[in-house]
Amino acid sequence: MQEYDVALKLLLRLPGLLALQELTGTRVETWMDAEIPRIQNLRADLLGKAADGSLIHLELQSSNDGAMPLRMAEYALGIFRLYRQFPRQVLVYVGEAPLRMKTELHSPDFSFRYRTIDIRTLDGDRLLESTAVGDNVIAILARLRDHKEAVRRIVERIAGLPGAEREASLSQLLVLSGLRHLEESVEQEARKMPILNSILDNKVLGREYKRGLQDGELTVLRRQVEKKFGPLPSWAEERLAGRSTTELEELSIRVLDAANLEDLLK
Repeated sequence: MQEYDVALKLLLRLPGLLALQELTGTRVETWMDAEIPRIQNLRADLLGKAADGSLIHLELQSSNDGAMPLRMAEYALGIFRLYRQFPRQVLVYVGEAPLRMKTELHSPDFSFRYRTIDIRTLDGDRLLESTAVGDNVIAILARLRDHKEAVRRIVERIAGLPGAEREASLSQLLVLSGLRHLEESVEQEARKMPILNSILDNKVLGREYKRGLQDGELTVLRRQVEKKFGPLPSWAEERLAGRSTTELEELSIRVLDAANLEDLLK
């Protein structure tokens, strides 16, 4: 499972988050197991029930996927099969590249749409003022006036937490900061606080291990691509080198059906 995906899902499940209300426009009272039967045995990222009984489906995405409208429609139908009601759907985009995904499917006899929110449109400075540390950590992905100052404030807040909560929050911050290339800033600020050093050492070593996993994924994918399409041109090498572990895993599946290299790496 995607690291950022796990971190964000854990954070968004915390009670009383301002960020969740900003994303959904309501307060989710209960979260449900959301493994969707049939078709592809899909598992929705977050499915909850609001106070008015409506279902809220949040899907997290870190890269642009042209098939997203179809995936969201499949989620909607699967959830309807389970609960006999359609959810209000929000795709939360946390990637670095500009958001380019469509939010609708149309034909003469069919119409489907859902909301997409680029998390960078949230007011990160407002999330920093929240008393919920989950909001403070999520702020790293949102719109901020001063990223360096934001990192300092978040790390300072985490350092004052009880032991288990402190470790979990720092781990989540390190994972999410990677989506904004701020992990080194987080490490530098955490090093200034002795109480975080032992935790940080473990997380940094863990990140090196994850980089090794990414190199392994790239090697396997390169072999798959070369076996199907022949030697990789330089432009393809450059595009592959910039992909995350999650994206490389997705490509290793898509390569089976791709008609050509351009289609695979578009």
